Amino acid sequence: MRLDLAVARRFDLSRRAAREAVRAGRIDVDGETRDAPGVEVAEDARLEHFPDRPARRSVRTRLAVLHEDDDVIVVDKPAGLLTVPTEARERDTLWSRVLQYLQLRRGGRPYAGIVHRLDKDTSGAVVFARNRRALHALQERFRRHDIDREYVALASGRLPDAGTFDADLVRTRDLRRSVARPGETGRPAVTRFQVVERLRGAALVSIRPETGRTHQIRVHFSAAGHPILGDRVYGARGGEPDAVPRQMLHARRLGFALPERERVAVEAPLPDDFRHELESRRLPPGTAAPAAEPRPRPVRKTPERRPERTNKKRAGRAGASGFRKKPGATR
Repeated sequence: MRLDLAVARRFDLSRRAAREAVRAGRIDVDGETRDAPGVEVAEDARLEHFPDRPARRSVRTRLAVLHEDDDVIVVDKPAGLLTVPTEARERDTLWSRVLQYLQLRRGGRPYAGIVHRLDKDTSGAVVFARNRRALHALQERFRRHDIDREYVALASGRLPDAGTFDADLVRTRDLRRSVARPGETGRPAVTRFQVVERLRGAALVSIRPETGRTHQIRVHFSAAGHPILGDRVYGARGGEPDAVPRQMLHARRLGFALPERERVAVEAPLPDDFRHELESRRLPPGTAAPAAEPRPRPVRKTPERRPERTNKKRAGRAGASGFRKKPGATR
């Protein structure tokens, strides 16, 4: 259970007052002061509230911290914010906010090693390393896919109850991604999903990517005919994307272990825009949920194209290229 939630219930406080009490250093857990509202605590943990204790130095920064210790900091990224700067060198990014937070809170020269990223319009949990040892350990775990990650999304259409998308991805000329076509060499990408709730024209889906390719989830769902609602890059053409404020994709859970440390597991709550879109699409009580798609469009690896047999006579007439050119046609 999150510490702020446990404090709110134990001392009959609002969730906001509980978070402020934790951040001010007025809450002790089993005799130790804890000031990260999102840290997980046992249900039988001994909590103490000291409302008259002088508040710790306040940190004024637009950052929601889910977990913080000497090795890592896990934060809740809002949609619309870049994780790290691009070539345009944006000043306001999630990374810059983390550095500002650590500077105000710890002093000195803060370090926040970049481990992974989320797309600009994707919200949810992101971890930064607070030292190089933790950075190398986390990067190795991400390379080996030894990370517990769960996303939730609102995907359009009638998806099957569960499934796996297994299709290599390639980069296009405009720096986007697409599923590799026959004969193309791409990077392996595997995405598993399960429908949590069927909605009006969509479904709430739990997603566990087994690989971490750029735009993997969005491309796989789009290629299967079920784009993420609000995805203006890979989504449906027409009125649907404009009606949704942003792509409804959220990194909800993140769990990992570091050497000689207890496992870290956090959960980022659904943001307001996601919850609003979810509620607006819920079916009225007593309404039967739409049936699952009987034959989902598969997204599978395509075998390499075999060399085609060419009729020598036709090839000679067509020319060295092997293609017959129609009169007036251009290539």
